Amino acid sequence: MLRTTFAFALIVLAAACAPSKLAYGQVKSAMIDAGLSEPNAACMATRMTDRLSLGQLQKLKRLKGEKKSLWDYVAAVRRVGDAEAVSVTASSAALCASGLATEKK
Repeated sequence: MLRTTFAFALIVLAAACAPSKLAYGQVKSAMIDAGLSEPNAACMATRMTDRLSLGQLQKLKRLKGEKKSLWDYVAAVRRVGDAEAVSVTASSAALCASGLATEKK
């Protein structure tokens, strides 16, 4: 019984982590496709996938138009109308641009 419970707990933990890992690659690719540098996209995707829901990340992946800088990307996110997404994106951009946050995935 204890083994079954432990195995179930491990499966639940793995399932909880998997969407974030999948979203990381997709969010990072979308940012690169939008014109952000690979290091900035990687850094921001790490923070954003840890802090935003999958629904919020899906909205951000659908942003259209080229974003040539971190600040262009933040401005595009503002148009989504999600205050939490704006806050997380802006703080991620600032930390990544300053070098205070780095890619960890």
